[in-house]
Amino acid sequence: MMRAGLALAALLPLLACGPVSRAQAERECLSQARLAEHPRGSVGVGMDSTGKLSPTFDVTISSDYLQGRDPSQLYDNCVMRRSGEMPSRPYTSIPAQQ
Repeated sequence: MMRAGLALAALLPLLACGPVSRAQAERECLSQARLAEHPRGSVGVGMDSTGKLSPTFDVTISSDYLQGRDPSQLYDNCVMRRSGEMPSRPYTSIPAQQ
């Protein structure tokens, strides 16, 4: 009985690596594909309690973008790898974030 419990405990981490639903894979892969299109960033200015301005600047550039990879192909491959199915619709038909 104890041996069966140990075997089950050893298999639990592997279960988390299994396929996910196609819808979940599409959600998870969308940001990777969008980062391959162009860098993302934000700029902001805040003020601390002493009245001092504190600028913020954040830029995210993916290696996929730097290597010129096709976002549509990345999306298809990612969804297939995670779910075992092709995406329900092409990447190019997904509306851009506003």
